[in-house]
Amino acid sequence: MNPQEQAPLPPVVIGIAGGSGSGKTTVALRVREACPGKTIQIIHHDSYYHDNSQLPLEKRAEINYYHPNAFETALLIEHLRELRSGRAVQVPRYDYAIHSRLVETDTCEPADIVFVEGILVLESRQLRELMDIRLFVDVDADERVLRRMKRDTTRRGRTMESVMEQYLTVVRPMHQQFVSPSKRYAHLIIPEGGHNKVAIDLIATKILNIIRERDQLRAVGLNPARSAADNPTGGQA
Repeated sequence: MNPQEQAPLPPVVIGIAGGSGSGKTTVALRVREACPGKTIQIIHHDSYYHDNSQLPLEKRAEINYYHPNAFETALLIEHLRELRSGRAVQVPRYDYAIHSRLVETDTCEPADIVFVEGILVLESRQLRELMDIRLFVDVDADERVLRRMKRDTTRRGRTMESVMEQYLTVVRPMHQQFVSPSKRYAHLIIPEGGHNKVAIDLIATKILNIIRERDQLRAVGLNPARSAADNPTGGQA
């Protein structure tokens, strides 16, 4: 067998950005439902917050976690390159209650489709260059605030007052400065998030077309992994 034909088929890498509480993960789950039979991994940018365990807890709580500098994006980029090469990676596990990484990690195996979701995943040029499809989930601010309120009070042990204070002093300013401007890098803007069935169907169709094209490349002896590395977006979205 030709060695090139044995090369792993690179995953379709899809970036999903949007404001905090916009439903980015819901979009990924809806697309997974629309692509039966394909293996799908979802990587959260939040997992790559810098490890601040060396700081006292009160100092960790003061960090602006909505600024690009809060993330170890270089590690995420390294992991995406590994996945594109067919190798598994160890994704950090982050504990929001103590604002620090845990010792344990989560194994992420190569897949047909890799979603990278987070408020700032389109803000980084190096991340964008590894994406085949770039999405921005656009949901009204009042709806996002309500979703954050429910999530942070029920799952992260925070009070309503602390959630609102954080939103007004950090979340909203960072959204205006970094998140909203990154919308211009999206191939597709999705109003209503996971409830937008037309957009979900379009994305699923595009994914399946990319996978089909790569299968055809490999069938004729070309190396789709090398083609993707030379041109990450591939002109396909």
